Amino acid sequence: MIAVLENTNQLATSTCPLMIQIHPHPFTRNQMRLTTESWLPRPVSEVFEFFADAANLESITPPSLKFRIQTPQPIEMSTGTLIDYQLRLHWVPIRWQTEISVWEPPHRFVDRQLRGPYRIWEHTHTFKQVDDGTLVRDDVDYASPGGRVIERLLVRRDLRRIFEYRHQRLHSIFGECLDHSKVQVSRRQTEVEQSPSSIPPQ
Repeated sequence: MIAVLENTNQLATSTCPLMIQIHPHPFTRNQMRLTTESWLPRPVSEVFEFFADAANLESITPPSLKFRIQTPQPIEMSTGTLIDYQLRLHWVPIRWQTEISVWEPPHRFVDRQLRGPYRIWEHTHTFKQVDDGTLVRDDVDYASPGGRVIERLLVRRDLRRIFEYRHQRLHSIFGECLDHSKVQVSRRQTEVEQSPSSIPPQ
């Protein structure tokens, strides 16, 4: 059992690097892809166990979103599991339902939106042993209502903030990187975004 700290807005800055990329989907027009990589100093089995408990999602989501799981708990995670959530985004109440479309413990699972604020949302979580720890990777393929303008002005900023908060919370729970030389992320920059000229027209 993994102890989860009380959710709080007061977070110390993590000493572990976070890679964030937000760019057009490589194969599908009018979609975006967000990719993050973060190294945690704990074994894959322990990190996956944390993510396999849906209740822990509330603890790594910004409190300002008022995120709550509506599905009765505990939730048995497997392919086909449906999970209902409620949150507030820019003060607007939103109901969200996702399906676990792939469940491959302890290395991978995928959740996709069935009902919610996005036109498309598919989130692939992968967990890989790297240097006596776990490289946690998120690949989120999404399409937002309102097209490219809304995506660049609101959605991208919101997603960056959510995943940065998540990174800080995970390191509050699992510990910091004491030896940065062991951290292997695919790119060292904090964030890479393609220039507007490289984004295909919608």
